[in-house]
Formats: sequence, structure tokens, C-alpha cells
Amino acid sequence: MVIGAEPVIGTGEEIRSVDPRTGAPLDPGYLAASAAHVERACALAERAHPVFRATTAERRAEFLERIADLLDERRDQLVERAHTETALPRPRLTGEVGRTSGQLRLFAAELRAGTWQGARIDPARPDREPLPRADIRQRRISLGPVAVFGASNFPLAFSTAGGDTASALAAGCPVVVKAHQAHLGTAELVARAIAEAAADTGMPEGVFSQLVGSGSDVGTLLVSDPRIRAVGFTGSRTGGLAIAATAAARPVPIPVYAEMSSINPVLLLPAVLASRGAELGAAFAGSLTLGAGQFCTNPGLVLAVEGPGLDAFTRAAADAVAADAGATMLTTGIAHHYAAAGDALATRDGVDEFARGSRPDSAACGRARLLTVEGARFVADPELQAEVFGATSLLVRCADTAELTAAVRTLEGQLTATVHADEADQPLAAELLPLLEERAGRVLFNGWPTGVEVGHAMVHGGPFPATTDPRSTSVGTLAIERFLRPVAYQNVPAALLPAEVRDENPLGVWRRLDGEPSRDALTVNSTA
Repeated sequence: MVIGAEPVIGTGEEIRSVDPRTGAPLDPGYLAASAAHVERACALAERAHPVFRATTAERRAEFLERIADLLDERRDQLVERAHTETALPRPRLTGEVGRTSGQLRLFAAELRAGTWQGARIDPARPDREPLPRADIRQRRISLGPVAVFGASNFPLAFSTAGGDTASALAAGCPVVVKAHQAHLGTAELVARAIAEAAADTGMPEGVFSQLVGSGSDVGTLLVSDPRIRAVGFTGSRTGGLAIAATAAARPVPIPVYAEMSSINPVLLLPAVLASRGAELGAAFAGSLTLGAGQFCTNPGLVLAVEGPGLDAFTRAAADAVAADAGATMLTTGIAHHYAAAGDALATRDGVDEFARGSRPDSAACGRARLLTVEGARFVADPELQAEVFGATSLLVRCADTAELTAAVRTLEGQLTATVHADEADQPLAAELLPLLEERAGRVLFNGWPTGVEVGHAMVHGGPFPATTDPRSTSVGTLAIERFLRPVAYQNVPAALLPAEVRDENPLGVWRRLDGEPSRDALTVNSTA
């Protein structure tokens, strides 16, 4: 583990990551953290917070960029260890290193841009009638230490130095990570790089720590600690809800930003099916089986209206899935749950299986499956919306567009909703779009949901149960807002004001001056 500036060996039970191809435990073994280790990490984070949040945006940007540089320098070592622990292909992991370092640099650029501070100034109006207005200024400050839980399916981009950690550090929040036990070696390598970057850039001890633990013991201690002020989590609905319940039961509850469950519906509208049904079927199968279906955005549900176009789609998708060789999943536990969840869905009333891929020769094997059900049955049975984490998808055959719309109205909250439509489908698409906006964080047309761009406009979130808080995103620069809160300063003397809201604007940041965006200085000192 890494606690503050020191590598630390735990004192609890030994935990080992497992090669999912063979089921063999991997060296080295890691001893779990004790309550004293959690206490130490949280105490250091609390001590570091006032110093860290007071650092300039430029210094925090340099810290993030140093982490990115170290990860890029150690790319080959990271890829090899992550490949051993997850069986993910090396090209995919090479890209994931680049995504991880890229989002760190993106947040560094966001820090320098300054808009994240949300600076606003409403100057005093002593002569306003019927009542004068006080001088009121606002900026956003960091919440405090943040607990981050590593994700199973992204050992780099959503784990130790992933988006939650990058956005929290950018906000000025120290981070305590609980490493995912599926890739402990990868987590250690990344944690050591972050600790080295912190030392290289003069960050306070405690700005980052990483703990190891199996089960929920260490995580519960971490979320329950009064010094932790927010949580970032990517994983199952069961895990996310347990963390949210622990956070809500504290004497002082804290926000939990948990990305949990999504089946990412795909709507195939009639005109596009008639013109490109077979083409869409093959492309859908590719999106479904990508990464053994272990992306949080794989399409687990297809909604379409009966007809020759849907028949062509079904045949092409079935052929592609039948030809799929299968893949090794991330862990034997995930593979077991995938098979069980797929069987449970396949045995619901009215559900039929119409295609299955090959079974790979590995301990954590995953076979692609396609199931189908009539629209009326789907509307009547909420259990048909259960997530199957892996390459299984349910095709809902609707009698007409009215039944398709009814099916959309029953959907739970989702990370994504995809619409395939030709120009002739646009009137129907216009009717469906408001329904999809209410149910998904990202609505996309004529594409597939398995690519998540890291940028300024991206939303990777959505209504429950996709996340515990639909007002935010875990991908893109907007993610920094999860770990900030606004503070207003009323009639504060000019000498005591934070730099972001001083009249002269010494940092040159964008601000709202009496409601208007500006980078200018305030010409009249209203606090004199």
C-alpha cells in the first residue's frame, strides 16, 4: 500500500489477484489494511487538505502532469502487469494508459483555464431602491478528502489514477483510494507513481494514499471516517448502494457519486431498419462483444418494431454472435455472475435465446448470448431490465411504434440511450427524444455507446440506478464540480478576499461581473 509518502505493508489477511485465464493466484500477496492504516491515511489527508487546497491552480496542474508523465514513461510495465491480472488485450491497455494520462492533462488544462472556480461578483449598490444591495462575491472551494474505489473493468482509467482521482485532485481534494483486488499489482505501480509525483512537485504528505482490503471492511471504515467528505465509485449496483447507505448513515452524511447499473438501450426505428437492418445487426454484435461486454456502456437492450428489417437485423446479429469466439472475463467471480445473470434472464416468461457464441478455454470464460421477447411482455415484467454485466443482450420485438414508446417509458435510468434513424424516422425520433433525455445521461444517434470521449461536453452519468446522483458526470472536465462547493463572501474587506474574486482579478480568470461573463478587473472597489 501507499500511505502518505510511505510504502506500507498491511497486517491483515493476504489477498492476491488471480490470472483469469488459469485461475492461478498471482505474486505478490498483499496484506490487508487494518483500522489503524485507514485511520492514518484519513488523518494525513485531513492534515494535507488546507495546504493542498491553498496551492495555486498552476501547481496542482503541474502535479497532475507529473503523474501523467510518469505513467507514460512506465507504460510497458503497466500494460504487462494489467494484462496478467485482467486478460485485457495489450493494445486495449496501451490505449487505456494514454486515456489515463490524457485525462490528467485535461484536468491540468482545466485548472489553468480557471472557469471551474465559478467566480461571481455582484458589486454593492448602496443607492438601490427600495433596499441597498450588499457586495456579494462567490467562488467554489474543495470539499475535503475524497475516498475513491477502483473499478474492476478499467484497471487504469477508472481506478487508482482514474477520472475520480484526477478530478478530485484537480479540485484540491486529497484522495484515499481503495484498490480493486482484481488488479493489485497494477494499482501498486500507479500508486507509487502518484506518490513520486507528489514528492517531485512539493505536494503535502497525505495528498494521496492507497489501501488494500478484501470484502467490505476497509471500504466501510473508509466511507464511515468523519474526515472523508465525498466518495467516487464505479461498480455494481449492490456495491454502490451499500456505500451510499453507509455514507447516508453517518452523523454528517456525505455525497456518493456511484456509477452502478445500466443496460444502455438501443432503439432501431422503422425506416433505418428497412434500409440497413443487416448492416446494423453485424455492427451491434461488435459493440455488444467488445471487451467481453465488460464496458459499462455495452448495449444490453434493443428495442425495435416487427418487420422484414428487424428480421434482417436479427439474422445478421445472430450470425455474428454465433461466430464470436468468446473471451476471458476480468475475474472468475465476474464470469460466474455473468453466467448466472444470463441464465436468470433467459428463464423469464416469454424470453427465448436465439444465438450464443463459443465458450473460450479459460477459467473466467464469457460466451456472448442474444435473447428475445415480445414488447408487451417486456413492458409487463420489470425484471427484464436487470443488468447482465457481459456480452448478453435482450431484443424486444414491439408490435408497433406505440408499443415501442410504451417500452421506452418503462425504462430505468441509463448511462446511454442510442437511436438509429434515417431522415424518414425523424418525426418519431423527435417524439422519443424527450423521453430519452429523462432516462439517460447521454443520447446518441447512429452510432454505438461503447466509446466514451474524454472531453468538456461528455456526460458519463444518468438517473438512478445508472448513478446515485444524475446531476454530475464521472468523465470529462465537468467531473471536477462533484468535489467543489460554493462559498459566498458578503462585504468582506478587500484585503481578505480570495484572489479569484478580488477587484483587480490577479489570476485573470473568467468571472460573472454583475451577471456578465468577463475577465476584466472590477473598476470600482465596492468593498472599500
